[in-house]
Amino acid sequence: MSDSTLRFKVVRVFVLSGLLSVSAVTHAQYPTAQMGEAVPRDVREVYEKGLQFLVETQSDEGDWRGGQSGPAVTGLAVLAFLASGEDPNFGIYSGNIRRGLLSILRSQDAATGIYGGSMGHTSMYHHGFAMLAIAESYGAVDDSDLWRGSGQSSGEVRSELTLGRSLELAVRGAVTSQKKNRFGGWRYGPDATDADTSVSGAVMVGLLAARNAGIEVPDEAIDRGVAYFKSMTSPSGQVAYAGVGGFDDSIPRISIGTLVYAIARRKDMAEFKATLGSLTSRLEQPSSSSYLRYGQYYQAQALFQGDVEAWKKWNEQLIRELKADQGVDGGFSGGLGNSVDTSLSLLAMALNFRFLPIYER
Repeated sequence: MSDSTLRFKVVRVFVLSGLLSVSAVTHAQYPTAQMGEAVPRDVREVYEKGLQFLVETQSDEGDWRGGQSGPAVTGLAVLAFLASGEDPNFGIYSGNIRRGLLSILRSQDAATGIYGGSMGHTSMYHHGFAMLAIAESYGAVDDSDLWRGSGQSSGEVRSELTLGRSLELAVRGAVTSQKKNRFGGWRYGPDATDADTSVSGAVMVGLLAARNAGIEVPDEAIDRGVAYFKSMTSPSGQVAYAGVGGFDDSIPRISIGTLVYAIARRKDMAEFKATLGSLTSRLEQPSSSSYLRYGQYYQAQALFQGDVEAWKKWNEQLIRELKADQGVDGGFSGGLGNSVDTSLSLLAMALNFRFLPIYER
């Protein structure tokens, strides 16, 4: 590891605690999970095949295309590589990570800080997941020469945009967007005045990851976001989508609510206990067939953060399902396009590794 990789500020040191110990990991040699249990063989094999699919389908520009595309898709794939435990600076996937990060940085609006500002009505989805990827990379990826050899034109000034600076701009963009929102959440566009729990969950997790990485995030922004989720959670633990009321048994939304409360450190709230109880009471109920992988992605994290014993039981079922569903090319399908569904599937399994700071309890 180069000296520049170790130039971290004190506020970033704790982010590295789970990563420095695996800097010498070699190809397909997964260490034991941080909680002391060996990573199941099926997880290692499925994960490796999935990563190879992402390697093969990444474009020369660093993004993934076909089906859904944009900085959210790229961010999820980058997270899948980071979560494997391979050294992000010198490991076999370091080039994939670097190209993916450059693609995300290029997508950021210099004025607003929004990733994927040109994506129209889905821009805040892209912003949330891209912000999460940059937050998890910050402190782990050496960005001192990130732009070197990137082929930027003489007029491109982005070579000065570090991961830390980009993340600060992204936080500012999210907070500015929230201030325009009467509900304290987020909707599809940064200027939206209404909100929904799906987009708001993506942005909240990105903000919380940025805060955990040492970036200043206003307490007011987190408090308003949590208050919005509280207003959308019923006493039974159901989480509405948008507007007023509309509660139903959506496992993805219940999982999003549980995760937001947990990583915002609000496990003392009645709403957290209600959503977690709703999840743990139906561990064997499958996720919705529409956007299947999206639901699994959030349910894995929610259970892990809320009740690790329940997660262990559910995780065994998940591994069996994903092993059976994986295509011969290593990819997954699930309604959002193979690149997205593959990344989401791998990240749902990545709790078995526990390498990403956002995946630590």
